[in-house]
Order: sequence, then structure tokens, then C-alpha cells
Amino acid sequence: MVLFWNLENFYDTVDSGTGSSDTEFSPAGARHWTGKRFGVKCAAIAKTLYYAAGEEGVDFPDIVCFAEVENASVVRRLVRSTLLEKENLGIVHFDSPDKRGIDVALLYRKDRMRLDGAVPLRLEEMRTRDILLARFVLADGDSLAVTVNHHPSKYGGASSEPGRRQAVDRLLSAADSLMDGHWDCQVAVGDFNDTPDSPVYAPLDRVFVNLSAPLAESGAGSIRFNGKWELIDQVFVTEKLAGKAVMKVVAAPFLTEEDRAHGGVKPRRTYTGPAYHGGVSDHYPVTVTLDI
Repeated sequence: MVLFWNLENFYDTVDSGTGSSDTEFSPAGARHWTGKRFGVKCAAIAKTLYYAAGEEGVDFPDIVCFAEVENASVVRRLVRSTLLEKENLGIVHFDSPDKRGIDVALLYRKDRMRLDGAVPLRLEEMRTRDILLARFVLADGDSLAVTVNHHPSKYGGASSEPGRRQAVDRLLSAADSLMDGHWDCQVAVGDFNDTPDSPVYAPLDRVFVNLSAPLAESGAGSIRFNGKWELIDQVFVTEKLAGKAVMKVVAAPFLTEEDRAHGGVKPRRTYTGPAYHGGVSDHYPVTVTLDI
């Protein structure tokens, strides 16, 4: 099982002077982000990973992918300060040039697979997140390539679309290269910052099957915007995996709260505006189970 989750501003508490967001998420900053609050978020993340695994009848996900982590340190602290410490997890992370100082990262079970290599795929001339590519050899000898994506946001309207198109081109180029090298089992997960019906993602159909599309058509979503569910956290798999691959949104009750403005429910955020709210993220995690 592979899980992806946008952790929404998972910063450490240290103001390293690298940017306004780094200052904001510090004890003296506007968010009053403290070690205690960081610890609460870590515990909730760990609880969610076990909950998602239990929903699929397994003890723990094989691979966990994150977006919006500040650095490798926060991922190490997450693992070492919670029950995750007992899971024998490897960490893959690269610093990216993102202007908010956030990256993507990946955890994997070292008892289930061997890391065959990992690289950051940079979007040239853009101060945004890299795409993380990791290649694994499984215990039975099968191979699996995973890309973790956090594509440029829609902030700025139509002018932001070229950034997402560039991200798609970079992802597709990597997928083609992997296929040429006989890596035909591939999974692309992430926050794509657009819905499955966006024409931006049509070029990926040449290599991938989008498991998110039928879920979105059924009304499922991973984030709620102005009272409407949107499935921007997506999962793409290659044809070899598509037949038995199953994607789900993990709408755990403890990650959820009432949407008082629009009715229904929504994910519970860490902050509502500037006020500490005690949740984890405005995104639900998504999972994909694979038969390989």
C-alpha cells in the first residue's frame, strides 16, 4: 500500500531566517508554533498512518509520501518521536528551491524493499517543489518506481497553468525514461493542484491510468473548497498495475470537523486563519493498494 498526504505547513519550530513562512512558524512568530504543537501534529500523523493501514487490513503502509514538509529534520523527528520509530523506515528527501521552503518526502519500509536510487526532478526556472523519484526493488525481486508530486498551485489563476503543464512534462519525461529502462510498474502520487478532469493532465494518459478520475466522478474529494469537494490529491499508475489497483480517500473521523459555513464536513486544519485549531491538514490522505 502506498499513501500520500499533503501535511499542510509541516514546519519545525526553528526560525532559521530563510523566509517569512519559516519565521511565521516559530514560537515567536505569528503562528506561535511551539514544540508542543509540533508534537501533537506528529502524533496525529502517526495515528493516521496506522488507521489507514488498518482500513486495508495491513499493519503499516509500505510507502508513505508527503507534501509540504519543511526539511528532512521534521520527517526524522516525526519518525523518532512517535510509534513510527519501531517500523524500520527509510527516509528519502531533497531540498527544493520552493519559495515557501517546503518540499516533498518519502518513507519506506526497509524490511519490505530496497531503495535502488532516488533523484529530485527539478522544474527549471521555477521556485517550486521538485518531483521526487524513488526506485525500489521489492523482497520478491519485483521493481517499483514512485514519484511524489506537488505541482504549482492555482494561485494566480490562468497564469499558473503553465507551471502545472511544465510539471506534467517533467513527470512524463521521467516516466518515459523509466519505461525505456523496463521499469513498467510505476506510481505517481501527489497534490496536483487541479482536478482529474483538467486537460493539463491529458498527456499523462500515454503512460498512466488515472485512478482518481472515477472517484472524482462519484463525488469523492480530498479537500473542500467553498463547500465543494475536490480530488486534487491524485494517483496515477502504469497499465501493468491498473487492473487491480484501488485508490481510496482516508476520511478518518478524527481528521474531520463540521463545515459550519457550508454544511457537511471538512478536514480539520492545524490553523484556521491565524488561530491554532489543533488539526493536521486541510487535505485528507489518499491510498492506493497494488498487486505486485
